[in-house]
Amino acid sequence: MVNDSTTLFTVAPAASNEALMINSYETFSSVSTLLLELSDDLSGKQRDIALAIHQLSELGVLMTARLLDHEAPCSR
Repeated sequence: MVNDSTTLFTVAPAASNEALMINSYETFSSVSTLLLELSDDLSGKQRDIALAIHQLSELGVLMTARLLDHEAPCSR
C-alpha cells in the first residue's frame, strides 16, 4: 500500500504481467475510441490534435497487442 497522500491510483503490486498487458491493451483501446468520438465534434486544429493523439494511442494498442501475442498468446 502506498502511503503518499498525493497518490490517488495505484497498480496492485502482485498483478501478473499478463493482467497488466491485458489491462493496458483495454485502456489504450478505450482511449482510441474516445478520441475518435471526440474528433467528430471538433474541427480545425483541435480535430487535428485529437486525431494525432488517437494515432499515438493506436500505436500503443498495436504494441501492446504484439506484446500479448508474444507473452500470452492463448489469453486473447
